[in-house]
Amino acid sequence: MGRGFGRGGGAGRGSGRGPGRMGGPRAAGPGGNCVCPGCGHKVPHQVGQPCYQMTCPRCGTRMTRE
Repeated sequence: MGRGFGRGGGAGRGSGRGPGRMGGPRAAGPGGNCVCPGCGHKVPHQVGQPCYQMTCPRCGTRMTRE
């Protein structure tokens, strides 16, 4: 009595939280810097241009998001 189909927290699909499919920096908004993994040079991130498409002005290595 009182058992069967309840409202328990079974093995469902989660509650819709987490970083999502893309992963990456969790708070990568319009600000921030692009950093060179080779020499450590930093430049301000430009809106609309991903850091991995930029090359370092010092050594020519592809940059990453800080």
